[in-house]
Amino acid sequence: MKLRKLILIAVAPMMCLAAQAQEATPKKGDFTVAATVSYNSYTSMKALAGNLSSYSLSAASTNWNDKQLMVGIEGGWFFKDLWKLTLGGGLSITSNPGYAALPGTIDSNSKPGDGSIPNYEAVASQSDLRFQVFTGVDRYFKTKATGMMTYLGVRLGYAYGRNSAFADSEEYAGKSIGESFNIRGALTAGVDYFLTNGIFIGAEVNPIAYTYNKSTLKPQAGLGNLEANSHNISILAAPTLKVGFKF
Repeated sequence: MKLRKLILIAVAPMMCLAAQAQEATPKKGDFTVAATVSYNSYTSMKALAGNLSSYSLSAASTNWNDKQLMVGIEGGWFFKDLWKLTLGGGLSITSNPGYAALPGTIDSNSKPGDGSIPNYEAVASQSDLRFQVFTGVDRYFKTKATGMMTYLGVRLGYAYGRNSAFADSEEYAGKSIGESFNIRGALTAGVDYFLTNGIFIGAEVNPIAYTYNKSTLKPQAGLGNLEANSHNISILAAPTLKVGFKF
């Protein structure tokens, strides 16, 4: 009898979780919000000093080796029992203040160890903006595993990066600006596991994705843009983990 009671005590919580998970699968009208971590393409273009004698430019890479970890947020709405509209993205804003040049006493006649003070060059002020947004539609499929659902879908996304720099020095002839954007289309496949009626975890990957990038550089005021672009096709792109809530 004691053994039977111990077994019932051990199994009861698991049965409750299984029952909750079975009731937790989404239905028409449900909303989801999830925090995501992905290994994905980003886009940025560094602004260069405006006093160089020549400039060259390559489009921002969207290759697998040039991706990075990205944190974002994703929202979803089940407009039908097994169909979900998805919208998500992420944002990063960085600002670095500039500092004026500080002239020293060193000159062509100075010698090492004579006490001459070196010149401190100006530090350029910089601002950096990066964001990405995406939308898509997913078709969910029920599985034999309680609380687990798989899905297939499509994604359309846009990413933008802008870096500007300026310093009150001969190195910069006005503000220097670098810009880059990605337009991306992909197929997606994933799985969501609903732990309870309000909590789920998930993972997804893009079996195939296409990315178009355009990058521009304007090193000083009055000059035209230097431009470059690229096309990329990736297999098994943008692996993503997520933890979310359903309500």
